Amino acid sequence: MAKEKLKSIYAKLFDSFGPQHWWPGDTPFEVAVGAVLTQNTNWGNVEKAIANLKKANALCPVAIDRMSPPRLAELIRPSGYYNVKAGRLKALVAFIMREYHGNIERMRNGDPEKLRRKLLEINGIGQETADSILLYAAGMPFFVIDAYTKRMLSRHGILSADAEYEDFQGLFHRSLARSVPLYNEYHALIVKTGKTFCRPRDPLCGDCPLSGKEVFLLPA
Repeated sequence: MAKEKLKSIYAKLFDSFGPQHWWPGDTPFEVAVGAVLTQNTNWGNVEKAIANLKKANALCPVAIDRMSPPRLAELIRPSGYYNVKAGRLKALVAFIMREYHGNIERMRNGDPEKLRRKLLEINGIGQETADSILLYAAGMPFFVIDAYTKRMLSRHGILSADAEYEDFQGLFHRSLARSVPLYNEYHALIVKTGKTFCRPRDPLCGDCPLSGKEVFLLPA
């Protein structure tokens, strides 16, 4: 039942919103930086911080590795919690420098499960951030679970909002093909729905594409 619900939800959202072209970023490294900066803030603030890094010619592993924490914190100030996030970015970059000689694209050649474990060992990199880096920067099939996903699925009676991250992710991994394009698009559609309709307070359920009785199923 959950499998068919997830397929139906995807088809309805895609039919309503179309492709989302997410995650925004010119390079895999920019995507990884965005995954760290977006913690506890909105994307508009992240864009300002990334613009500052670009203006300072600092949006690359070598530049951030050499930069002082105070200088980095000042550049990413718009993202909030900038001192904490500067430390997290420095830790992520140290990992990229050590493991991949500063070339994040080499990450794509590694073992996905092993890489995930290594990312989770980095200070400040939790499961959502790690999976965002894996899916959007490394092109590996890990479904990203965020507050939008938990809220939407719990409101539709698929999983309790109190369920663990692994329970939500496992449901997607069991129910859908392990496909990077599919996971990418599905997560982006959930974010779109969460921002537009499935809000924490005063949700617009009557206008949501998921409120109708029609059922559109993905091919098996």
